[in-house]
Amino acid sequence: MKLLSLFFLLISINVSAQTIVFIGDSLTEGYQLNKEEAYPALIEKELKKKFNQVKVINAGESGATSASGLKKLKWYSKIKPDIIVLALGANDGLRGMNLKETEKNLSGVIKSALDLKMKILLVGMKMPVNYGEPYRKDFQGLFLKLSNKFSLPIVPFLLEGVGGKPKYNLPDGIHPNPEGHKVMATTVLKHLVPLL
Repeated sequence: MKLLSLFFLLISINVSAQTIVFIGDSLTEGYQLNKEEAYPALIEKELKKKFNQVKVINAGESGATSASGLKKLKWYSKIKPDIIVLALGANDGLRGMNLKETEKNLSGVIKSALDLKMKILLVGMKMPVNYGEPYRKDFQGLFLKLSNKFSLPIVPFLLEGVGGKPKYNLPDGIHPNPEGHKVMATTVLKHLVPLL
């Protein structure tokens, strides 16, 4: 079934189009939302106002951790994307995973994408205050460290203006609602447009 969906994806992409793949978790997938309400779809809609030849693929998956990133990249590399928006790591942090492992996983994705001549936009995250200041500081610093190490543009915080604000989140207080995704799209777009 996956091969069939990839085949249809391949034949639907205009060879002259710039293809952007968002690799992320439930925040990218658009947890409990229609796919057109998730921020990658909103970004595609906005980009098409300026760039006719743009295709956005949402490869977000609920529960995904940094460990799944390389496998996702290898799968989607078959369609030769121009840009990877790497938005993984939130679930690593929420599970209190060893940050050295998260760094290793994300570095592996970045190195592989760079080897394939893809541009990368790294998306940073922050942890809630109940995780303690040392872990929160180290977690947030991890994304800045990777950005500096590989000279990558970075979205400092995907949930900027959304996290902790009930009007932008579903009742679970974790996942953004459609209005929250509009804010996220605006946040990411500012950093993504210069790569096109």
